[in-house]
Amino acid sequence: MTNTLGKRMVACLLNVSEARRKDLVAKVAQAAITNSSGGWRVGTTVLNIFNDFDYNRSVITIVAGLDHIREAVLSACEQAYDLIDMSAHAGVHPCMGAVDLVPLYPLGEEVGLEDCAREAKALASELIQRVSGTSAFFFGWADTPQRRGLAQRRKEMGWFKKHPDMSVIQADVGPAPQKRYGLTGVGASPYVMNCNVTIGTQDLALGRRVAAALRESSPSGIPGVQVLALPHEGDVEIACNVEAIRGALPPSSGARGGESSWPSFNIGGEVYCHAPASLITARVTELAGRDGVATKGTALVGFTPVECRGLAERALSLGIGEFWKEQRKVHM
Repeated sequence: MTNTLGKRMVACLLNVSEARRKDLVAKVAQAAITNSSGGWRVGTTVLNIFNDFDYNRSVITIVAGLDHIREAVLSACEQAYDLIDMSAHAGVHPCMGAVDLVPLYPLGEEVGLEDCAREAKALASELIQRVSGTSAFFFGWADTPQRRGLAQRRKEMGWFKKHPDMSVIQADVGPAPQKRYGLTGVGASPYVMNCNVTIGTQDLALGRRVAAALRESSPSGIPGVQVLALPHEGDVEIACNVEAIRGALPPSSGARGGESSWPSFNIGGEVYCHAPASLITARVTELAGRDGVATKGTALVGFTPVECRGLAERALSLGIGEFWKEQRKVHM
């Protein structure tokens, strides 16, 4: 049963704009795994909740079969919209929506990116019907036919601006974004990992130089890495979205001896891989060190796709929806 279920698995790393009231975030997670009768939504689990106080942002890792993921995520989003008011939000991380990001990632070999794209589009359409006043934009495979990446779509929407002008934003579905709910990004892509490296400085300009050099678009950058430098707990955090690269290790990866350590996984028989946290940390250490600044630590938000599937299979085989409460090993 576990193997069959694993073949159909989809993950959603739901990003909500609240972390300082952990009880509210837990209610959002609980909604994902609770059916209309108040019992466990069979075939659905929440593996992890990551809260960041300074960012005032949480990431909830929801996993379910392809046939169940939409309802689980919709229920969580409905709860988040009910509890989080974007007009009163404060935090140093950029965001535009109470539910800021809804990415769907295929985990099982019987689920493709096109399947996740269809679910993402259907999810967004249902969401604006269930919660009047909400709106969304698409990214990745759900953004047809362009398939624009998340970073590009966020830039187009003004997500990186401190005070984006909601009145000029044109959502893909729903009305013009409202202050209460903001704007939600909904999409599908190969699994994206998050790796945050703290450097021992309050010099944000230095952090931005490090981020610019690390970013994929830089000549010295790492493939698949999108980066922000943000003030965090009295230091600067180099916050990285680590996107999957199709194929084996890119030939111009700048891996410097780390070639064998790039985590890989499969989607529809195609191999994808991620830049390893060790490489990202080493590059940040090198770049910051040029200005005499040391790194202070690296945090991984969630899991690799292989870990995610393995833990979800374990949780569901044991009938555990609240897996985040069961973990004994700490996962950031």
